[in-house]
Amino acid sequence: MSKPLTLLILAAGLGSRFGGFKQIAPVGPNGEVILDYSIFDAIRAGFDRVVMVIRPELETPLREHFEQFLNPSVKVDFVFQRMDDLPDGFTLPPERVKPWGTCHAILAARDVIDGPFGVINADDFYGAHSYEVLAENLRNLPENSACLVGFELMKTLSPNGSVSRGLCQIDSDGNLLEVIELTKIEHDGKGGAKSLNAAGEYDALDRNSIVSMNMWGFGPEAMGEFWRLFAEFLKESISQPKAEFYIPIAVDSLVKTGKGTCLVRSSTSQWFGITYPEDKQETVDSIQRLVNEGKYPLSLK
Repeated sequence: MSKPLTLLILAAGLGSRFGGFKQIAPVGPNGEVILDYSIFDAIRAGFDRVVMVIRPELETPLREHFEQFLNPSVKVDFVFQRMDDLPDGFTLPPERVKPWGTCHAILAARDVIDGPFGVINADDFYGAHSYEVLAENLRNLPENSACLVGFELMKTLSPNGSVSRGLCQIDSDGNLLEVIELTKIEHDGKGGAKSLNAAGEYDALDRNSIVSMNMWGFGPEAMGEFWRLFAEFLKESISQPKAEFYIPIAVDSLVKTGKGTCLVRSSTSQWFGITYPEDKQETVDSIQRLVNEGKYPLSLK
């Protein structure tokens, strides 16, 4: 009997560059949002339930939206990412005004997930094949291991501005060695990509490089390890108002301390998402093309 799989959706982001709640921006032919397609793809790939990490003000609009667009058989639970959700011995600094990052968001669901789970961003369209790859790897995930679904760099860029991506360093067996965070990545005008380095100069990037778009898979034991690592993070960074506990920080620790491995598998899907307001129309057009090609039904319900 296969293990029940949970999809954990990180939907507590502020969307500062977009200028609003990207999570509920309509992009489908009937007003569907990216989340609807993510859940649709996950369920048909074999995921059994959905948990969403949100901020309290999003709960009502999301519940109302899902009543209209989501199949009633799909179970969705909501949990809140709270800044004061800290290990014993730590107190929220008064100057802290933003959440503690993506791995802290995962920990918000530690009391409602007790099996293998996948993690995605709410505002990224990953494509059907990505969920198939994630589900397959989760079912066969060894103890103390993780998996990452990666994407070709050129399939993740925005024509409307620079983006940040996690460049994956992978060994010959397909195991993740390191995720290198790069910022200010953009098209180079010659069919490739470039990124701005700390010296203010551009470095050329391999267009076929595999990057992380925050599509991960973990076993249930990951929650306990992440909570321990979060406490270690706070010892060093609690006084830094903008410090964040990102997923790659935790995975990097697991890999480099020998406590676990992270298998990287590539998706053939075209990623797209909404980083800038101008990205929305391109997302609308892309989804309409997929509907026209029969990849998605006109109504997902």
